[in-house]
Amino acid sequence: MRDVAAAAGVSLMTVSRVVNGEGGVAAETAARVERAIAELGYQRNDIARHLRQKNRVSRTIGLVVDDLANPFYSIMARAVEDEAYRRGYLVLLGSTNDDPGRERDLVTAFSARQVDGLILVPTSGNQHALARLRTPLVCADRMARGLDVDTVTVDNRGGARQAVTHLLDQGHRRVAYLGDQRDIWTLRERYAGYRDAFSAAGLDVSADLVRHGLRSRTSAAAATVITMGAIDGLGAATREVALVGFDDFPLADKLSPAVTVVSQDPGTVGATAAQLLFSRIDGHPAPPRSVVLMTRFIPRGSGELRWPRRVTSGRT
Repeated sequence: MRDVAAAAGVSLMTVSRVVNGEGGVAAETAARVERAIAELGYQRNDIARHLRQKNRVSRTIGLVVDDLANPFYSIMARAVEDEAYRRGYLVLLGSTNDDPGRERDLVTAFSARQVDGLILVPTSGNQHALARLRTPLVCADRMARGLDVDTVTVDNRGGARQAVTHLLDQGHRRVAYLGDQRDIWTLRERYAGYRDAFSAAGLDVSADLVRHGLRSRTSAAAATVITMGAIDGLGAATREVALVGFDDFPLADKLSPAVTVVSQDPGTVGATAAQLLFSRIDGHPAPPRSVVLMTRFIPRGSGELRWPRRVTSGRT
């Protein structure tokens, strides 16, 4: 800033007023300062400026997700970014790959950069240590362990229950469950919904039809990967097998049969989480809030294949 002041022939105070958009500077003088800034390539140090401010507002927030390569989280991140942009904020992004250590490092790094708030997709670890944070925190997509904060989730349990009930209503009784890592909150909820549907129908779950952990930690869109793997496997089957996937995906409606899915809206998850966070940044004093978003069942054909009705000893 001193170099800019010397080049423009003005005081440091004048340069500061121009840089910060304050009044009290003649147009000709401001133009000289702007030319000097452009010629010298000066960039304002927002972090240093933030540390000098009494209210300590950095106008940045942090977003920590499982994997930004996963389309679900990239859509969610864009929604957070849009909400932040409307408020004049920037977003710092990071992926944990469901690694609690990496989660801790990212939260620490973002906090050290004086972000005004954090949105976190919790890992399968325990987040109780984050309770010491003085930075406003909102959890999204998954519930945290050991942490009582604002949370935005999807009704994974209800969505899975609806999917299985739909298959049972088509006459199917051997309904398999293919899932991701069971220690992830969303997957525990979906498996619980699977079991709920069987219980409501007065049926037992067959352990041989349940598979957990079908995704490696390096895989991106887990639910879609599992659904596509199921489609590949069913292609080799000797008869048609009904299928319902959790999460919609591109071209699902173009396959034959088109894939019936339980759809969720990551954009709404992100936007809602950002709105909750900014309400905290603005000083909203309410107790922790929990927002549960509904899923949408989309029947397209693969989940509507009925089991042939067979009569045995007077029963169907």
